[in-house]
Amino acid sequence: MTKKRFQGTGTAMITPFNSDGSVDEKALRRFVDFQIDGGVDMLLPCGTTGEGATLNAEETDRIVRMIIEQSRGRAPVIVGAGSNSTAKAIDATKRAKKLGAHGVLSVGPYYNKPTQQGYFEHFKAIAEAEDIPIIVYNVPGRTGGNIEAKTMLRLAEIPNIVAVKEASGNLAQIMDIIRDAPSHFRVLSGDDALALAVVLLGGDGVVSVISNEAPAMMSALINAALESDIQRAREIHYKLLPLMNANFIESNPIPVKAALAAMGMIEEMYRLPLVKISEANREKLLKVIETLGLLQTVSRQ
Repeated sequence: MTKKRFQGTGTAMITPFNSDGSVDEKALRRFVDFQIDGGVDMLLPCGTTGEGATLNAEETDRIVRMIIEQSRGRAPVIVGAGSNSTAKAIDATKRAKKLGAHGVLSVGPYYNKPTQQGYFEHFKAIAEAEDIPIIVYNVPGRTGGNIEAKTMLRLAEIPNIVAVKEASGNLAQIMDIIRDAPSHFRVLSGDDALALAVVLLGGDGVVSVISNEAPAMMSALINAALESDIQRAREIHYKLLPLMNANFIESNPIPVKAALAAMGMIEEMYRLPLVKISEANREKLLKVIETLGLLQTVSRQ
C-alpha cells in the first residue's frame, strides 16, 4: 500500500534526559533509529509526550536539528509548535520551518479558553504567517476547550492546514470531521485505544504514544486497518490494549518513559512538575510490557 502524505503511524516522541536534566542526545539518536526501523511513518517531537512545555527554544531547536539529521529523510519530522499565545505559536512555527521541519503540530490554545471563532482566527493567523503544513491538535482534556467539528471543517479549507490530531475521545465529532472534510485533509486519532475505530471509520492513522515502546506492532495495526484487514488489525489492537491503557495509568509521559527505561532505552528522567511513576503503578506497567515481550526488545548501548 502506498500511503498518502501524513497518513499512517506517527510517534509522539518522548524526550530522553540525562541525570543532570540535559537532553540525552545519544539516546535520542538511537531512539530515532528505533522508531524508523519499527516502520513508523512520521516523527513528532517536542509535543506533550516530549515534555515540550519544559523545553526552551534553544533546546527545542537542537532536538529538531538532531532528529532531522538522524532521520536522513526516512520519515517526515513534524514539530510541536503550539502555544496559547498566537504570536508565540507563529514564532515557533517559523523556527520549525527554518530548521527544515516537514510540518508542525499546533495545539488548541490552552488556559485562555477562546471561543470557536477565536480558535479559527488563531490557526488562520499561524497558517497565513508561515507556509508549512499544519496539523491541528485537539485535546480538550489538556487544553480545557474543544475545537468543534464545524470549526475544524472551516480550518480544513485553509490550504496548509492539512490534518487534525483528534484527541477529544468523541467518536461522533470525529465522524463528522471524517465525513465532511475535503479530500486532502487527514484525520489522525490522538488516542491509541481509538485508532483502529478511527481508521475503520475512514480516518487516516494515529499520532501514537504506544509506538514509543512498540513501533513495529503499532505500525502493523494501522497498516492492517488501512488495508481493511480487519481481523489482523483487531488481533493486534487487543494484544496492545493493556499497554494502551497502562500508558495512561498516570499522566503521560510518565508511564511511557518508565517503560522505555525498563526496556533499557533511556534513563527514567523527567522535568518537574512531572515525577517518577508510583511503585504500585510501576509494578502494573512492568507486568504489561513483560507480557508483550518488550523487555527483551532492545538494550541500551
